[in-house]
Amino acid sequence: MTIRVNNIILDIDEDISLLEKKVAKKLRLPINEIKNMKIIKESIDARKRNIIKFNYCIDIEHDNETQIVAKANDRDVKLETVIYNDEFPFGEKTLDHRPVVVGMGPAGLFAALLLAKKGYRPLVFERGEAVDERTASVEKFWTTGQLNTESNVQFGEGGAGTFSDGKLTTRIKDTRCDFILEALVKSGAPEEIIYMGKPHVGTDILKTVVKKIREEIRSLGGEVHFSSKLEKLIEREGKLAGIIVNGNEISCNTLILAIGHSSRDTYEMLHKSNIHMEQKPFAIGVRIEHPQRMIDLNQYGRYAGHPRLRAADYKLTYNSKSFNRGVYSFCMCPGGLVVGAASEENRLVVNGMSYHARDEQNANSAIVVTVGPKDFQGSSPLAGMEFQRHYESLAYKLGGGNYTAPIQLVGDFLKDRVSEKLGSVTPSYKPGYEFRDLRQCLPSYVIESLKEGMIDFDRRIKGFADSDAVMTGIETRTSAPVRIERNEKLQSISLEGLYPAGEGAGFAGGIVSAAVDGLKVAESIMKEYSPFKNY
Repeated sequence: MTIRVNNIILDIDEDISLLEKKVAKKLRLPINEIKNMKIIKESIDARKRNIIKFNYCIDIEHDNETQIVAKANDRDVKLETVIYNDEFPFGEKTLDHRPVVVGMGPAGLFAALLLAKKGYRPLVFERGEAVDERTASVEKFWTTGQLNTESNVQFGEGGAGTFSDGKLTTRIKDTRCDFILEALVKSGAPEEIIYMGKPHVGTDILKTVVKKIREEIRSLGGEVHFSSKLEKLIEREGKLAGIIVNGNEISCNTLILAIGHSSRDTYEMLHKSNIHMEQKPFAIGVRIEHPQRMIDLNQYGRYAGHPRLRAADYKLTYNSKSFNRGVYSFCMCPGGLVVGAASEENRLVVNGMSYHARDEQNANSAIVVTVGPKDFQGSSPLAGMEFQRHYESLAYKLGGGNYTAPIQLVGDFLKDRVSEKLGSVTPSYKPGYEFRDLRQCLPSYVIESLKEGMIDFDRRIKGFADSDAVMTGIETRTSAPVRIERNEKLQSISLEGLYPAGEGAGFAGGIVSAAVDGLKVAESIMKEYSPFKNY
């Protein structure tokens, strides 16, 4: 048990060493009675641009914690006891075969890590390459336009998050988040992610982190296999009996399916295998780039560039009454890059990415519009996926092939004309770009909703709709286009032993929430089965 103290405030120029003194004052204690002070959360209060403060949540220990809390008589001071408990009774059923995890994104990675820690010796299969080889494949694509459809920005060790900003923000309140952040720090992520209000790792550090987690899984008795694609499920009497990977049959009674939101051929295989899935809404749109300096000035005013402040971000939402659609920013990357994120031949999709330092010239974000079953053609559970494919194909053709992206300046976009030259913003997209009319690769209701949103966002961030800002098409992979339905044991309602997990199954939206879902599924298996003992 600890004492949690909220709303400890530092001015921007006050040194962090003053925290202990301020905590002691709030608790009416001598400083020397405070033990093991730990920052739980640090957030920036920039509501008044020219009066910026840091707000802290602090945990401390004391010999008389209950008495101290009562004495403080302050709503910002309370006892804190809730922590993630991974100690629970294992199930009594015996595993005939090692549990299998398919996919090494956050859900699969953390499911495998927990299983390995508890003695279940998981088998992990990832269709893409290990992160070093995967990085080489991705760099080749960005340089030459030569796409490896099995190992790319979407597929490979670490999942799609490996080539992203590495955001660790989540809206879910779950003690498993602490387990995840601590595991990331243990594997090389900065310790600040434990307490930052908007933590991120960055693609450069994430690559090292996922390798270390992989090696920990192996050291604990797990196996990890790359370039290993799930091709078929084997069912007997309504139960999972095995899988086919790279043409080889593997006996399997428990399978955590953590495939990610872009495994379209796997969705097709599941559909043919009569695994129940349903259409799910998502969003599509573009990436927009502004000078990072402009975003910093809007957020921080005269303090823009202050050494204690990181590159500023933003989060914007708008509801189009004309089209009854949400328009919002997604996966905003301060000081980042717009990159090619295709996973299928002749289909173009973009994404955002930042390194840990977030020190590139441009800020970028997806600006997307909600779409749903009413927009898809047909009742097939894969109709949303085909919707994505259709517009990605249009974008590929519009760019002229070789994964060259269509771009348009915001000023020209709002006036329905093709741009002819760049202004003050240089696009960062790789492999390359061409001036095109984005109306030719997005639905009209998306285009018109984006225009409304841009104008509204400009009222909140001065210069957001500046004529020189660059829009790059198109963003389609905001979330999975399907949900693989599961029961109270987190198994597929269609096949006993199949555990859909994470973002690709439609149960998460980001690195941390996907990892949390992976832990939940691993726990479900452990509560039913005892650790795997056969060698």
